[in-house]
Amino acid sequence: MSCETCHNVMGNGSDGLPLSFGVLGRVDTPRHAPSVFNAAFNTVQFWDGRADSLEAQAKGPILNHVEMGMPNAADLVKRLQEIPGYRDEFRKVFGDKDPITFDHVVEAIATYERTLVTPNSPYDRYIKGDKAALSSSAIEGMKTIRSFGCESCHAGPMFDNPGTPMGTGWFQKFPVQPHNPVCAKYVQKYHLMDDPGRFDVTHKAADMHVFKVPGWRNVALEAPYFQNGSVRTLQTAVRVMAACQLGLTVTDKQVNDIVSFLDSLTGKFPKETMPILPETPNTTIMMNVSQLQQDAVKSEKK
Repeated sequence: MSCETCHNVMGNGSDGLPLSFGVLGRVDTPRHAPSVFNAAFNTVQFWDGRADSLEAQAKGPILNHVEMGMPNAADLVKRLQEIPGYRDEFRKVFGDKDPITFDHVVEAIATYERTLVTPNSPYDRYIKGDKAALSSSAIEGMKTIRSFGCESCHAGPMFDNPGTPMGTGWFQKFPVQPHNPVCAKYVQKYHLMDDPGRFDVTHKAADMHVFKVPGWRNVALEAPYFQNGSVRTLQTAVRVMAACQLGLTVTDKQVNDIVSFLDSLTGKFPKETMPILPETPNTTIMMNVSQLQQDAVKSEKK
């Protein structure tokens, strides 16, 4: 499997699915694939924050038996070494001595990801002095967000933390108010409490249903929403957040204004050109697909 399968850089950096398909069509539960655009600014990676850098994050999916399916790092390196074009390219970047290693692979991936930034949104132009960059509705939405206190979590340039150092993460319980009658309906409809969240990492009761606060940059393009990709529209996501995090029932006008502001956070995407991938002249790397299927079934039974 390719990183591009779930993180399409020709689009929004995700796959537009609630849950992604991995090896042999298996569904990668329980979490929605986030966008790789602006991921370089995340203080930690993954919904549960288990990786403290892009390099650490890149190692996970490659070896995940559901996602990309490489058995181990050594098999990955062996496969790349069988492709002449990759041998040449890695040598150019990393030198002649042992150029293809697992660490070099993830270093290359992470370095590329750091180019995937989306500046110059209408909001950016507005705060630089172009007061015509935001509509009156977006400005009203910005004021509403501030009055609600959303910035206690969605702060800073990426709207995801109030200044947390890289590698530490900024986390919040979701939902905060699951017994609020309005929120309770959302919890049931969208299965918001099925995922234990950061508890899977720390095994601390206080981290049950705790997740990394997602940023708002390009949020208008990143449906479906939340950790399980269960909510189809941004308007509904705003209502869910108001009820489940703040205990508020918002009006249609407030929702429309907030969405107008969130729309203004869509930046300019870099132009990506798909590369011609290195081939294996006169041969191919054989894959025993039937054996892979048997191995997958065995791992599921475990």
